[in-house]
Amino acid sequence: MSEIILGIDPGTNILGYGAVKVHGNKFEMIDAGILYWKSTVDPYEKLKVIHESVIKLIHLNKPIALAIEAPFFGKNVQSMLKLGRAQGVAIAAAVHCNLPIFEYSPKKIKQAITGNGNSSKQQVSAMVCRMLNLDEAPAYFDETDALATAICHVLQGGNMITPKTKKTKNNWSAFLSENPDRKIK
Repeated sequence: MSEIILGIDPGTNILGYGAVKVHGNKFEMIDAGILYWKSTVDPYEKLKVIHESVIKLIHLNKPIALAIEAPFFGKNVQSMLKLGRAQGVAIAAAVHCNLPIFEYSPKKIKQAITGNGNSSKQQVSAMVCRMLNLDEAPAYFDETDALATAICHVLQGGNMITPKTKKTKNNWSAFLSENPDRKIK
């Protein structure tokens, strides 16, 4: 049985996405690309477009789960806050579509794909191309990062659809079901 995982590399100027179909222990790229917005566009309008775009990607690719890269702490706190907003809106779109969400740190994704949590984007891209049997790498690292996130989810093993039942940082659906008073009415 084939299943599709949608991977997201969130960003407010460039958001990478990649849909990977899983056939046993083989992977096939179904869809990949970037959503790009000029930095001059209203930041709140970008969030609306990210939400709408992720919903469209979910309807188009029909994944069984969304795997998303977690924001990482860099030197610029403002950049991290913007990245967190983009990630949150993408997660909200998946919750809106009743899609299970799994979050992975950049280090965890690199470790799963290359065996080294400190790999470069070039190394991740090369391994993703090898794993997906692609003749040519996608044009943007945001695409290969999103594909890597989807593949990482599969390589983590366990249940592909249902988030862990214990409370974890990357289990938004369980959090919402365990805290109904937190839902927007």
